[in-house]
Amino acid sequence: MNSKLNNTFCKKDLKKKATYLQHNRITISFYKYFYINNPVQVRNELYLYFFKYNVFGRIYISTEGVNAQISVPYRNFVKVKHFIYNLHRNLKNIYLNIAIDNKNLSFWMLKIKVRKKLVSDGIYIPNFNNQKKGIYLNFMQVNKRINDPNTIFVDVRNNYEYKVGHFKGSVRIPGDTFKQQINNSVSFLNKFKKKNIVMYCTGGIRCEIATSWMLFNGFKKIYHILGGIIRYVNDSNKKNCKINFLGSNFVFDDRMIEKITQQVLSYCYNCKKSSDKYKNCINNFCHKLFIQCDLCANQLKSYCSLICMNNHNKEFFK
Repeated sequence: MNSKLNNTFCKKDLKKKATYLQHNRITISFYKYFYINNPVQVRNELYLYFFKYNVFGRIYISTEGVNAQISVPYRNFVKVKHFIYNLHRNLKNIYLNIAIDNKNLSFWMLKIKVRKKLVSDGIYIPNFNNQKKGIYLNFMQVNKRINDPNTIFVDVRNNYEYKVGHFKGSVRIPGDTFKQQINNSVSFLNKFKKKNIVMYCTGGIRCEIATSWMLFNGFKKIYHILGGIIRYVNDSNKKNCKINFLGSNFVFDDRMIEKITQQVLSYCYNCKKSSDKYKNCINNFCHKLFIQCDLCANQLKSYCSLICMNNHNKEFFK
């Protein structure tokens, strides 16, 4: 493949360049389920254009559609937006979710991958229809239902996401991966079958699949939050409305979290004091994702434990 369609610089140089260019950027996300006949061609078109206009991020393309999180220079935002709108008729005027936090660097390189599925949901049933989905709720409708005893809010994110922030009174489907959550969802939510079930995730794509799965399995009163946590918070802030999401929103980029409210719901992995600062252990053989307060980070030099700190050059993990 032409080298212009792939990163040709080492990660260290890419991060250095991104840090230099981090000012005046905006992080946006979008997704859409629709049939793409030639995902490789779409991938290459995206790469060439985004590379030209200094767009960073992570994008997945499949025959199912597109799922993207990107960092765009403000000066190029209008051009990039119009390119996305005109890339395919199903992307015309697609809603672009603007990040809650645009002060910090989110991405420092561009990765676009062709995958079998946009989301690893484990659903391979021929007659499953992901276009038949739950009813969208906007931020005002969410706030009206948050204290309704006949409504249950269901988080379909990972445990480490839920740990630092979630909607008031919500429950989380058990499972270490989204695939496991989908597998457990019907049995777990069966006790809430007579209630209004409102599902949510970061930007909307996982709860869209989850609502389709629940409807496929005979559930009736299924809803999901329009644009996920990100749009709910942004729309609430625009209208100066109360935000019923507590804590921080975990994001899959270098920012790790977006602070939404002042509540800190999670605890330092080491000292158990309140903290919501995620990091990866800097031991090359560990890289554990964990929460660490500033004091412990200073004492342990950002390792997750004394074992990792004292064995930073040794492969002792099994």
